[in-house]
Amino acid sequence: MQYRKLGNSGLAVSTISLGSWLTFGNSVSEAEASNRIRHALDTGINLLDTADVYDMGEAERLLGRMLADVPRKDYVLATKCYFPTGDGPNDRGLSRKHVFESIDASLKRLGTDYVDLYQCHRYDPETPLVETIEAMNDLVRRGKTLYWGVSAWTANQLRQCVHACREHGYTAPISNQPPYNMLDRGIEHDVIPACVELGLGQIVYSPLAQGVLTGKYRRGGSPPSDSRAADPQRGHFVERYLSDAMLDAVTRLASVAADRGHSLAQLALAWCLRHKNVASVIVGAKNSAQLDENLAALEVDLDEELLREVEAILAETPSRTG
Repeated sequence: MQYRKLGNSGLAVSTISLGSWLTFGNSVSEAEASNRIRHALDTGINLLDTADVYDMGEAERLLGRMLADVPRKDYVLATKCYFPTGDGPNDRGLSRKHVFESIDASLKRLGTDYVDLYQCHRYDPETPLVETIEAMNDLVRRGKTLYWGVSAWTANQLRQCVHACREHGYTAPISNQPPYNMLDRGIEHDVIPACVELGLGQIVYSPLAQGVLTGKYRRGGSPPSDSRAADPQRGHFVERYLSDAMLDAVTRLASVAADRGHSLAQLALAWCLRHKNVASVIVGAKNSAQLDENLAALEVDLDEELLREVEAILAETPSRTG
């Protein structure tokens, strides 16, 4: 396993991390989730990412049960708040009230006294920014989280946040969690440069474009029956990556990967990690074998020739910008 410091902090996280969105407490059984968590920890993965809204708290509860007998020092636990967790007017957003109540509920479900990283799941335009950063600062001071970060904030929002933290003497965020993959390069233009400037690292989600960058979807073909695209409840997450141009690019990229003895998924993960500001890529493998395949991305030699081949394909492919 390889590790990188997250932003300008001293926190070392595994370059491949295990997520629980759309999996734990949802499409994966508890027994399989337990096996996967154990296997992940055994391989050196130390960053486990979840959120209070994932299956309305069930993902956190499952993680709490699975980690109950694992030494707390052996993993980095990250969760989030923002999206609605109830019907009340204060059961959402980044107000001081919701942030404080959300972390207490998450800690109870996770069965721990603190999380390593607490993240603002989105930007909240209805709450004064200084109220949110003051609340996060207080959580750090009280030891309920060791660090804090954000997810999918714009470059301007990140700059405003860090500048306000510096102005008021508050603890600044150390991370951003955006979507990023070969078919969605939106953060390269301004978010990554802003984060390099401000001292934040990326923990990217959807590095495999919701499974499209595994090569399972083909132009003109029906999605596999067990795939996310075929799921009426989750298929909309995949649709954005299923244009003819993107699927043609995927076919060409798979050929380039195969020529080097790698799977497309391995190439896609290694490509994300080529940028040193990307501290970790979140994977949500269905089983341990798939997780092992993803881990082999760390063995991909992403040399200049291979990068040129990849970039030549991507230059002809329309990319999502968020």
